[in-house]
Amino acid sequence: MKNGRIHLLFLATLVAITAAVVPSHVSAQDKLRPEEIVAKHLDSIAAAEMRASVKSRIAAGPVVAVLRAPGTAKYEGRGVLASDGNKNMMGVGFENAGQFQERFAFDGKDVTVGFARAGVRGYLGDFLLTHDNIIKEGLIGGTLSDSWPLLESSDKKPKLEYKGIKKSGAKSMHELRYTPKGGSDLEISLFFDTETFQHVRTEYTRVISAGLGTGRIASGRADRPTGAVDGSGQQRPTRYKMVEHFGDFKKESGMTLPRSYKVELEMDTRGGTFKGEWDFTLTDLAFNQKIPADTFNVGPKQ
Repeated sequence: MKNGRIHLLFLATLVAITAAVVPSHVSAQDKLRPEEIVAKHLDSIAAAEMRASVKSRIAAGPVVAVLRAPGTAKYEGRGVLASDGNKNMMGVGFENAGQFQERFAFDGKDVTVGFARAGVRGYLGDFLLTHDNIIKEGLIGGTLSDSWPLLESSDKKPKLEYKGIKKSGAKSMHELRYTPKGGSDLEISLFFDTETFQHVRTEYTRVISAGLGTGRIASGRADRPTGAVDGSGQQRPTRYKMVEHFGDFKKESGMTLPRSYKVELEMDTRGGTFKGEWDFTLTDLAFNQKIPADTFNVGPKQ
């Protein structure tokens, strides 16, 4: 019995010493610097020579839009993302989908957002017009965009802060906090698969304390979504959250890019709650196509 206790004590001590001197996989990964993650991420897209050879990108395919609050609805249509250097555009079209129609663009100087119908912008475009640095920074669309700010050709120079490894179900992701050079009202986080270093998620969040107001809202609907009702009669914080999801990565012409792209938008305001999503299946990709300049101007300048 005594020898058994000594053996157990030896094993426990050995485990403790090993744990102290041999770092775990997660601990080692936690020591990664932002620039290391970015370098591995860029390699996951393509070799440096291939990345440098791509001057424009177009991605298109079916889109399913789902309204979850207020009320429920589902629409099917088509979407397109186009980019050339720091210029980018996204358009989504449906038949009889009201405010789910979306068109927004950046021509290198101005952000423009088209109307879903006369005098009314789409929910997503309205949000992006209020937080237009998402478009100006080239964040929208992730690596599907030639404007992606982590590319070597980008002149954005954001501040990147490593926030460790985060779990989403069975998936582990490195999180980088992204702060634009001029700052932002939004908290922006980029997530990269710990094995492939592919960019799989971007989160944008903003919370405004009750009583402070909501700042500039392009058409008023982001502050008071159509049909939303707040029955409490009390002030509450205003919360915005937009999440981009990227998956189903495939190689096309030497570039490994996502073929599934989903945008989720939630707005919890004094006027009530809006929840919706736009789910793209990108069946067509093209590179180095000449894109007319007016593609990147879809409405009145702001």
